[in-house]
Amino acid sequence: MKIKVGEKLPVFEMPNQNGEIVSSESLKGEKYVLFFYPKDDSPGCTKEACSIRDNYRKISKAGYKVFGVSPDPPKKHLKFIDKYEFQYDLLSDEDKSVLTSYGLWGPKKFMGREIIGVYRTTILVNEEGIIENIIEKVKTKIHGEQVLEAMVLAKES
Repeated sequence: MKIKVGEKLPVFEMPNQNGEIVSSESLKGEKYVLFFYPKDDSPGCTKEACSIRDNYRKISKAGYKVFGVSPDPPKKHLKFIDKYEFQYDLLSDEDKSVLTSYGLWGPKKFMGREIIGVYRTTILVNEEGIIENIIEKVKTKIHGEQVLEAMVLAKES
């Protein structure tokens, strides 16, 4: 299944870095950003997460909560957050059930080889749980700005 703008975000439930469950149900009535990335503390993922950190104030001022999602376990997320001082939660999809159900897990090219992994994607969700925007061409170094742009586009549509 591939998620689409204008559709309801499929239900999810994942633990954050502290083991607390965050779910689509618990976020009802909130606007939020889910950015899916392959691996904590890898060069590209670190750039992406830090770019969001550096734009976090503007993103939250626009009324959005932010969550990073990867297959890493909560303990690894905690280290990643501490190392780079992220102001937002990181969610663990260790069994890749959310990634798979959203169509964000599968074969991809990496350094000339085909591997199975996370399709780096960011989803903006409105208060009703409807997908407002999807960023598929993530530019890791400026991803925070991409998220801000996507918010403006979501507001205009």
